[in-house]
Amino acid sequence: MLLLDAAFQVDANPLPNAAVVAQAAEAIGFAALWAPETAHNPFLALAVAAEHTRQLTLGTAVAIAFPRSPMVTAQIAWDLAGFSGGRFVLGLGTQVKAHIERRFSSVWDAPVGRLRDYIGALRAIWQCWQTGGKLDYRGQYYQHTLMTPFFNPGPIAHPNIPIYIAGVNTGLAHLAGEVCDGFHAHPLNSARYLRDVLRPQIAQGAAAAGRDPAACAIAGSALVITGNDQAERERMRAFARQQIAFYASTPTYRAVLACHGWEEVGEALSRLAAQQRWAEMPSLIDETMLATFAVEADPADLPAALRERYEGLLDRVALYLPFVPGERDAFWRHLTSSLNG
Repeated sequence: MLLLDAAFQVDANPLPNAAVVAQAAEAIGFAALWAPETAHNPFLALAVAAEHTRQLTLGTAVAIAFPRSPMVTAQIAWDLAGFSGGRFVLGLGTQVKAHIERRFSSVWDAPVGRLRDYIGALRAIWQCWQTGGKLDYRGQYYQHTLMTPFFNPGPIAHPNIPIYIAGVNTGLAHLAGEVCDGFHAHPLNSARYLRDVLRPQIAQGAAAAGRDPAACAIAGSALVITGNDQAERERMRAFARQQIAFYASTPTYRAVLACHGWEEVGEALSRLAAQQRWAEMPSLIDETMLATFAVEADPADLPAALRERYEGLLDRVALYLPFVPGERDAFWRHLTSSLNG
């Protein structure tokens, strides 16, 4: 089964309209609503969304882990899990070195190992709060050994908060299989990369930890090209080319291109980006690359096209297209009734 999720707009503050968006997302039939951490805090809008919905899963996709102490993140997640009646999913990301060090003024060091330790610390803190036992977590990067009754929020009805992590490369996929409830695949994904690289790594991580790989759900974003007329479809094709070029210019994501033998395209895109020649970059994304990274179909045929591309590879998918109530409502209802109904 392939569930369809929604996401807040990444380029707008979700907080003022969080209640309206969440209620509309639930009414239309989305399985989950995700909040990103880009220019705005991802947790605040979800608190509002939790108050105004009853069934919708709510999660961060993703919150940046390392600038926050595990104790800070544990407390936010605990409150949201309790307030939402167990509907909250904590999605965590590592970001990249430049942003962690220069934007957040935090520590970048062995991100896979540090994130593993971070997750261990979260679960130790939550166990302490749920059971009243002693907090004695001593990891390589994080140590939490003090919890007095005054600072203990106490047990909640749904203490097993799902943890998803986001990633592109194999180390984080392996970690997700080891210790996580889910993995957010990057929007620059392909069926081949999911099938041949990410899913095997998740399975290997699960096997190393003695877990069932199915215990780690895989979520992803899908670039789509659709529309009721040719002009709309051409606008979406141009947007998809632009996004693919932007992501493919980043060396961190080069492994996805390498899976298809397109390393030289990535290097050329990186050179253009370094020279700030942004307008020239989309022209390097040919028709084959566009079809590989974006799903193109008429609106009526899009559910079938998404299933053909992602069923058996993803458990849940959100379109790389913000959900805005009042815009494309019939389109969204058709998708949710076809995929989630």
